[in-house]
Amino acid sequence: MVSFHSADRTLTLKGRTELKPFIGGIFKREGKKLSLINYVFCSDEYLLQINRDFLQHDYYTDIITFGLSAPRAPIEAEVYISIDRVKDNAKTQGSTYQEELLRVIFHGALHLCGYKDKTGTQSKIMREKEDLYLKLFKK
Repeated sequence: MVSFHSADRTLTLKGRTELKPFIGGIFKREGKKLSLINYVFCSDEYLLQINRDFLQHDYYTDIITFGLSAPRAPIEAEVYISIDRVKDNAKTQGSTYQEELLRVIFHGALHLCGYKDKTGTQSKIMREKEDLYLKLFKK
């Protein structure tokens, strides 16, 4: 259901065993059916190439989420996360690497649940959801 993979960066992720069912619970709580989600951790350069090849964007990003399932089918997806961006974001946001990594992991799941972040209002709702799931995971 939920798996973690390394492309060209080794992942250090505490609580991995607890995190997998928790991510599945996000989908359940949001009223979505999850079939499979593969998180792939990589470098800035690796994700930049994906951004160029698939989205025609020529800039660094921390996450790219690809929904692979048919409409109304259980969710299947790949989520690519740049470890380099996560580390930089943690510094600029005054957060820990672990917290920022969890935030981005939850962010990808929330995108698959239908949340967007293109407008200020959408970003605010997304951030509130991320904060909620961070708080619930830490319990």
